Amino acid sequence: MTQDSFWPDGMRSAAAFTFDVDAESAVVWGTPQNARRMSVMSHQAYGPLVGVPRILNLLAEHSITATFFVPGFTAERYPEIVREIAAAGHELGHHGYLHEQPSALSRDQQIAALDRGLDALAHVAGVKPVGYRAPMWDLSWEMPELLLERGFLYDSSLMDGDRPYELAVSSAQPEPASLVEIPIQWTLDDWEQYCFLPEISGSGYIATPDQARALWESELDGLHAVGGCWVLTNHPFLSGRPGRAASLAKLMARVVAMPDVWVAPLRDIARHTRALNLKARSIQPIDVTELDD
Repeated sequence: MTQDSFWPDGMRSAAAFTFDVDAESAVVWGTPQNARRMSVMSHQAYGPLVGVPRILNLLAEHSITATFFVPGFTAERYPEIVREIAAAGHELGHHGYLHEQPSALSRDQQIAALDRGLDALAHVAGVKPVGYRAPMWDLSWEMPELLLERGFLYDSSLMDGDRPYELAVSSAQPEPASLVEIPIQWTLDDWEQYCFLPEISGSGYIATPDQARALWESELDGLHAVGGCWVLTNHPFLSGRPGRAASLAKLMARVVAMPDVWVAPLRDIARHTRALNLKARSIQPIDVTELDD
């Protein structure tokens, strides 16, 4: 398939605005003692309390439908704002229950977190998500099969492509099965630019919104040139701050003004990719026992 024929309606590339609504879950899993730190908790609560409403207004102003990945714990703690996201027509995706790192869990623990997150989104917003993003962007080798068993259409956690592809999944099914994989990259994440929490995350250097936007625009231009898929990941407790949100609004305006960029939520990008009937591929795990031979 040629670069020019991958995207619908003659579009050269695709772009998606995605938001991980981690709130407190991002800093309490594995370190529950952080829950005693009121200032840290307030930093994370800013996302659902202030950042998400501000971002919803920006998306409406620019007529953008986005994808919000929501841990089940966040949905239960802030049900009204999660329902507002869904009511505005945006996609709700699965992001674990308590932002658990999949590769650090056993298979049974991964199943428990996955199903608990599904139950929370169903109970709070009446949603059965079709998309998953691994907390900490750390997909395990077991998770694709677990997602497929639960009817997920796509994952957005891996980094081995410029545009979506079919991820081959090892399965007991009689025919080969796959998930749509929509790649992400650390360059297009606001955590590395903005997040500083003493003793938790960051070096203390915090980029200016102009610096962050310049980086994201350089990746936008690069991926557009090669017919790729630009997937921006922002966290409302970071990019929802006023100065950063103003810069994000400028970025939104630039993206939607590009005539040959398809701006869509990940669910639409995944459905389009599935319709292309691409041959599935995957990367293979390394057998570390062989490294000493």
